[in-house]
Amino acid sequence: MSYAGKLELKLQARDLRKKGLSVKEIQKRLKVSKSSVSLWVRDIRLTKKQLRKLYSNQRTGALKGSIIAALHKIRAREELTRKLIREGIKETGNLSKRDKFIAGVAMYFAEGSKGDKNVAFSNSDPRAIRFMMGWLRKFCKVPEMKFRASLYLHDNLNERKAKQFWSKLTQVPLTQFKKTYIVKNNPHRLRKVKHIYGVLRITVSDVNLHRKIMGWISGVFKL
Repeated sequence: MSYAGKLELKLQARDLRKKGLSVKEIQKRLKVSKSSVSLWVRDIRLTKKQLRKLYSNQRTGALKGSIIAALHKIRAREELTRKLIREGIKETGNLSKRDKFIAGVAMYFAEGSKGDKNVAFSNSDPRAIRFMMGWLRKFCKVPEMKFRASLYLHDNLNERKAKQFWSKLTQVPLTQFKKTYIVKNNPHRLRKVKHIYGVLRITVSDVNLHRKIMGWISGVFKL
């Protein structure tokens, strides 16, 4: 079998698994080995509803037991996740003004533009963008009219919807958005997380502010 043919079968198997089909059902439909299907879909987690559906369709006690065990594991994982998140929030406590300032410096160091030109920060996570917009306004005193925004978006996504989402989140008017950078989507590339609103880049044209931020970074991350 050619590489393209094998890749197509893998994509089909993953799609069927996401719909809740069992490995055996996928094997029968695609006429491939069970071991291949298991390998292709091993990282896909089924929802509780999908697992219950598989459970109700099975007749062998052994397989029923495996489904019940999987449901118990999901519940235990969810409970542990909630517990750790609660603990993390409690341990963080209330952030002081300086805490937020240092956090912004660290975030810019990680995701901001370092070249001696414009201040620019890019991210796909709305929480990161919201925090950095507040940081730029509060600590950098950036005037509202100086903010510019641009999108990095795959061609199968809705540009208008994405712009409206980011404009509302950042409070940057659509008139201050620059041309979107459209990237051709690769349907054969498997993605665990799909950013439906793309990656947002916030830019402020201010060389002196950029140099000051570089100074803050040097002050925080001294060698």
